[in-house]
Amino acid sequence: MAAESCPTPATRFADAERALAAMETFLDSAEADALKHSDLERALDAQGRELIRKLLQAHLDARASARAVEPVRDADGVTRPAGHAHTRELETIFGTVTVTRVGYGAEGEPSLHPLDGQLNLPVEKYSHEVRRRVALEAAKGAYEAGVETLATYTGAHVPKRQFEELVVRAAQDFDAFYQARHAQARAAPATGPILVLTVDGKGVVMRPEDLREATQKAAATRATTFTARLGRGRRLHAKRMASVAAVYTIAPFVRTPEEIFPPAGKPAPAPARPAPEHKRVWASLAHPPEAVIAELFDEAQHRDPRHRKRWVALVDGNETQIDLLGKETVARHVALPIVLDFIHVAEYVWDASRAFAPDPQACDAWVLPRLREILRGKASDVAAGMRRSATLRGLAAEDRQPVDVCADYLLKYAPYLRYDLALAEGLPIATGVIEGACGHLVEDRMNLTGARWSLTGAEAVLRLRALRSSGDFDEYWRFHERGEYERNHAARYADHHVPTTARPQPSAPSSRGHLKLVKQPHK
Repeated sequence: MAAESCPTPATRFADAERALAAMETFLDSAEADALKHSDLERALDAQGRELIRKLLQAHLDARASARAVEPVRDADGVTRPAGHAHTRELETIFGTVTVTRVGYGAEGEPSLHPLDGQLNLPVEKYSHEVRRRVALEAAKGAYEAGVETLATYTGAHVPKRQFEELVVRAAQDFDAFYQARHAQARAAPATGPILVLTVDGKGVVMRPEDLREATQKAAATRATTFTARLGRGRRLHAKRMASVAAVYTIAPFVRTPEEIFPPAGKPAPAPARPAPEHKRVWASLAHPPEAVIAELFDEAQHRDPRHRKRWVALVDGNETQIDLLGKETVARHVALPIVLDFIHVAEYVWDASRAFAPDPQACDAWVLPRLREILRGKASDVAAGMRRSATLRGLAAEDRQPVDVCADYLLKYAPYLRYDLALAEGLPIATGVIEGACGHLVEDRMNLTGARWSLTGAEAVLRLRALRSSGDFDEYWRFHERGEYERNHAARYADHHVPTTARPQPSAPSSRGHLKLVKQPHK
């Protein structure tokens, strides 16, 4: 590219001034007078975006001649001399602009551009603000919808493939963000005295190559059978299980079994239920359950480093999760009662009731007294009683099967059914928070009709969605941009110090107009 002179302050904003004048002329025209207000809004939105793009371009042009005001030393400590000026494109929310900056070169080495560091330019074409909006759109809905939204409401144009790549890059600092937060343990201010840890799982339909090995083998076997062609069987052995976790604080909610299930004819006023506070939810397909549960404890430790709160774990009966919670409890010397979700228990009891009661009303009359007894901590007695009733009635093996299943369930999980103690302390006994997280965080976004995920893409979307759900996205994005600065700029200089740049002063005209511009292809 031929040598060019940097624009003067008098001419730098000429394009923007012409665009503003054109907008004023348009607003004062008969064409504008004929438009409805909505048409005017859309016209001004497009013209205004282009005006801002020109203003941004003028600002970047003004900084094109900026040079380092201190020695430029690369990561090996070698001082680099100033060389040519290079140009690159940057796709912003206002449209595409060109960035010109002085390069500092060395034989056989890529040039250093201190202005890139000062601007914290990304390595690829798309600005950090474009990437931030891509991340938000990907967390909300399908990629295709995100691409369309970006094109409609900004000046950026991001094809779907690049959109997917930007999503993965946007989520890359998720683990580092929370690790840095956990390293600064602090008690959450003004929160309830109960700290709840809860975990569950939810399947996500994956591409065959990203299924776990055992699921891949089962899917390969099924593919040779007739069920592979049946609509209801298409997703058999097609899912990978995501581990879903949540931590929150809550105020005590002391109740009695009679308050939860009032006796017939004696309705009790429902007391106000406290809401979960400072809830953090997340999910992972890439990390095994033990890693997710370890992070669950890290998050709890961060919130309550001196263990002044009452910790409690809520589960739905998954034996692997219960075992892992127990191991972490022992390893970390934490007092952590595990409470089984009461709704799951009630479902088993309701199934058993059909062996004794002919209609829903009779089922209610059979179920409610037994649920009250379970809430009093007498799950084993209830199990024995229903078995005894089935025997006395002479129920056939097939008819009494749900009774035996329920009784086995109550006896198996008896250590986690001490609802009498939980209610007396005001501890929660239902897993509504984690059930909601499984639905909102995973099911609503990941299992859209026809969706099949790569492991990398699914994990990135789950992370971004978790950040939004937990209210951490803005803080994370600031952390992410600092990480980008360290990786892309500071790491390339001695002592991780990017030299400061400054524009030449008017008193030094020799520094203007003598830089050879080199068009630098951008990958």
